[in-house]
Order: sequence, then structure tokens, then C-alpha cells
Amino acid sequence: MISRSSTPAVDAVRAEPRSAGAVATLMVVVFLSLLDSQIVATALPRIIGDLGGLDRFAWVTTGYLIAGSAAVPVYGKLGDLFGRKRVLLISILVFLAGSAACGLAQTMTQLIAFRVVQGIGSGGLFISVLAIIGEMFTPREGARYHGWFSLTFGAASLAGPTLGGLLTDLADWRWVFLVNLPIGVIVVLVLAVRLRLPARPEKARIDHTGVILLTAAIVAVNLLTTWAGTAYAWNSPIIIGLAVGCVLLPALFVIAERRASDPVVPPRLFGDRTFTIVVAVGFVAGFVGLGIVNYLVLWLQAVLSLGIQQSGYVLTAMMLGVVVTSYLSTRRIARTGSYRWYPTVSMILFAVTAALFATAGTGPALATVCLLLFGVAGGLNSQALSLAARNTAARDDIGAVQGTATMSRQIGTALGVSFFGALMTSRIPVLAEDSTDPAAYADALRLVFIAVIPIALIGLVISLFLDDITLSRS
Repeated sequence: MISRSSTPAVDAVRAEPRSAGAVATLMVVVFLSLLDSQIVATALPRIIGDLGGLDRFAWVTTGYLIAGSAAVPVYGKLGDLFGRKRVLLISILVFLAGSAACGLAQTMTQLIAFRVVQGIGSGGLFISVLAIIGEMFTPREGARYHGWFSLTFGAASLAGPTLGGLLTDLADWRWVFLVNLPIGVIVVLVLAVRLRLPARPEKARIDHTGVILLTAAIVAVNLLTTWAGTAYAWNSPIIIGLAVGCVLLPALFVIAERRASDPVVPPRLFGDRTFTIVVAVGFVAGFVGLGIVNYLVLWLQAVLSLGIQQSGYVLTAMMLGVVVTSYLSTRRIARTGSYRWYPTVSMILFAVTAALFATAGTGPALATVCLLLFGVAGGLNSQALSLAARNTAARDDIGAVQGTATMSRQIGTALGVSFFGALMTSRIPVLAEDSTDPAAYADALRLVFIAVIPIALIGLVISLFLDDITLSRS
């Protein structure tokens, strides 16, 4: 529920940390967390040439992402318990330690292990900043800063590949990791001095059982979606075991949370209708919005026969759609206080653009328009849902609320990738006859795009139950 209490500590938050330096430094933290995957991807060919391990290089990215997604809800709750500033600084230090170790790695196995450490740190960066903004500002004021997240995402997406290429060519691939160190040290020093937040109790109970079960469940989901149908057959013992784990572990987690004195994801949060709908719609948005991105790339190159560079230009339209729409929508939400229809319109656009993608004979020009609309759909819900969740959250639950909402979207993305991949493999007999025939790929991808439509419509129906609670000014 909305907390409207005013205390000296809260008033101090409103007066003290609103310096440009503190907020700008928080945006740098977000930039670092978003930049890393972009900058490392560019250097991977050089890394493989130096360290070898071609058969395992994908885990340089996969290990980082899985570790980060598993850490997100845990960091959110730890911030509620022990103070968000403390947790943010710890996550930055873990991220920097992982970055330094990656820069010194001598084998591919070492690099993968250190990337997991770096990913554990990265999981706390964005979610901690999100929660800190929620604590520093009222929901209405915070909407303005959510727009900055969108611009930061755009800047990281544009700067990452270029910066990664420059560092790799002019210096060495190790600098794509080591470059984080001087920036990170400055960030830590500025936040330690300039960021002022209310103190939390020195003693708090950590839900160890919940943390272990939740982390195991998230890892199981990510491994299942990564390995199923690719590294291992769907009927292999490993995939069957992971599938069982994906059912059993969440069930055990729910039981543990009901018994815990201070659970990682408090069950009482789901008594808030807005929070429950945000989690559900966020799951669908991740499923259809991010889960299908890899197949859009395949569609451009295999069906429309666009080159890598052309595909990059066309995909830029989608990225611009996400960034610009997210920024403009949050600015308008800040002015009006209303977020009600943004997720609904988002789901409508997801369904419409999926229908357009499934249309035979789509050319590059229409493809650009479709991808732009798809980006607009993603931009309309990304920040609106977060603001809706924050609006009805008590101050002491901000981290748990934002962490759970973010986790829901990430799990939706992972399951979406697996689900759409399964649909693609169902067309393997067709593709095997002529793997270079664009018509064969078009047939397989058409099935994927058609499947998006009913899922997006389910999200649309759920979003209609979202109450229009004006963003609080208190």
C-alpha cells in the first residue's frame, strides 16, 4: 500500500540527496551495467583468438546474464533490509572485482568464472539505482528520472560496440573489462560522499532458504531455456531434470516464503492488485517483446536477405523506438500522473506488429516501419510498469517490489526465447531440405510471429484490470 508517512528521516531524503552530482552518478552506474554486455560482444572474436575455447565462448555472455538475473531480486530485498546505499556500493565493488579478474584471465574457463562474479555484481546495479530513485523522490517526481534510464540505455547501446572495437584494436581486449575500474572507483567515491539515505537497522534477518531456492529456480529456468533443443535434446535427462526443477523449486520457494519472517518476495505484496498486474503484464512483455528479438534478426537476414550492416541499420529503428517512446512517455506520466493506458497500447502494438511480421512479401522499408512500431510497443511499457509498481509500494518494500517486477520480465524473456525456439525447431524437417531457402525460413518464422499475437492479447486483457491510480506527490 502507499506509504504517506512523513518523518525527519524521509524529509532529509527529500532535501539532501537531490544534488545533480548524486543523480548523475547514479546514471553512470546504470550506464556501466548496460554498457558491459554491448562492449564485450564486440571483443569476443579477439578473446577467442587469444584464449581459445571456441566451444565455450557463449558462456562468456550466458554466465554473466544468468548470474545477474539471479541476483536482481536478492539485491532488491537486501536494500530494503540493510540500506540501499550500502547494497549498491557492495554490488559496484563486486562488479569491479569481477571486471579486474576478467581483464587478467589467462584461460577461457577463468574468464567465464570471473564473468559470473561480474554478473553477480551487475545484478545489483540497475535494481539498486531504481530503488534509490524510488526512495529519494516521490513517485510523481521519480517519473522524470525514469526517462533518464531510457536515454542511458540508448547511449550504452550506441557507444558499446564502438567503444569495444576501439579498445580492442588500439589497446587490447582486456581493456573492455579494465575500463570499468577507473570509472567505478570515481563512482564509489562520489556516492560514498554525496548520497545520503536514511539508515536501516544494523540487524536484520536474511531469508537464506528463500534466497537459495529463488536463485536455484532462476538458474534452472535460464539453463533450461539456454540448453533445451540446442546443447541437449528436449528429451535428454538434463533437460528433463531442469524442467522438473523449474516446477519443483518455485513451489518450494512459495512454501518457504509463507513461513519466513522476512521473505525475499513477501507474499503480502500480491495482495496489492496493481503489483500483481504489473508482474503479470511485465512477464508477457518480456515474453513477446524481448523473447522474440533474436528471431527478428534471423527474419531480416534469412528472409529479407539483408546483410549484417543493413540489418544493423534497420534494427536501429527498433532501438530508437524503445528509447524515444520510453523517454517521452515517462515525461508525460510525470506531468499527468497517469500511467493507465501505456501498457494496454503496448500490447496492442505487439499484436499488430507481429501480424505485420507474419505477412508474406514484407520488404526492407516496411520492415523498418514494423521494427519501429515494435520498439514503440516496448518503450510504452518498460518504465510505465515500473512506475505503477512503485506508486503503491510502501517505502520499506521498494526494493522487493522493483526486484520482483524486474525478475518477472526477465523470466518471461527467458521462457519466450525457449518457446519460440521450440516453434522454430518444429519446422526443422522443412528447413533441413534447403537451409538456404528464404521461403523455408519465412514459413518457420511466420509460425513464431503468429504465436505472438494471442500471447500479446492475453497481456492486453490483463492490462485492462490495471487501476489508474494517479502517481503520488507524497
